[in-house]
Amino acid sequence: MKSPFYFIVKPKNNKRYDSTKKIGNIDFITSTSKEDHIASNRYAIVVETPINYKGPINIGDTLLVHHNVFKFYNDMQGRRKSGKSYFKDDLFFVDPDQFYLYKANEKSKWMGYDKYCFIKPLEAQDSYLNKNSKNEPLRGTVRYINDELIEKGVKIGDQILYEPESEYEFVVDDEKLYRMFTKNITVVL
Repeated sequence: MKSPFYFIVKPKNNKRYDSTKKIGNIDFITSTSKEDHIASNRYAIVVETPINYKGPINIGDTLLVHHNVFKFYNDMQGRRKSGKSYFKDDLFFVDPDQFYLYKANEKSKWMGYDKYCFIKPLEAQDSYLNKNSKNEPLRGTVRYINDELIEKGVKIGDQILYEPESEYEFVVDDEKLYRMFTKNITVVL
């Protein structure tokens, strides 16, 4: 079974929500809300690639997906429903614009997909100006790169400046990062 345009995926660990955190030997519940986008599972395992797909992603790879892919919703009568990505059983359709990173296995590195990259915000530097933030405004380091940036000579670890209002916060492998488009990076320092 293949889709003409979509990847077919299943949630990692067969869980739509990642609302527990293990501390020691105890699982703590971090959210009980199905509406909380932070508790949505963002990791998907590729079950099938689109027909005639020739890109770098293979069956079994892990994708970092949009928070709405696996979420439940309540309809107008309050009945629990799956979102538009739901296919059947534990399978979901994912449009190429609904995922941002991919990797082959737990030991491989994340790679930005298409126009997406991830930037680690820099901690605020000592300054005469008050910045009112823990992070340096509009400045970070490249954490996960894409092919477009590699072609432009940008490397992982490069310090960059980016456009205002382009930060879309994610937590990837317990690290706070900003998802951005290649075009949001304005300067390599």
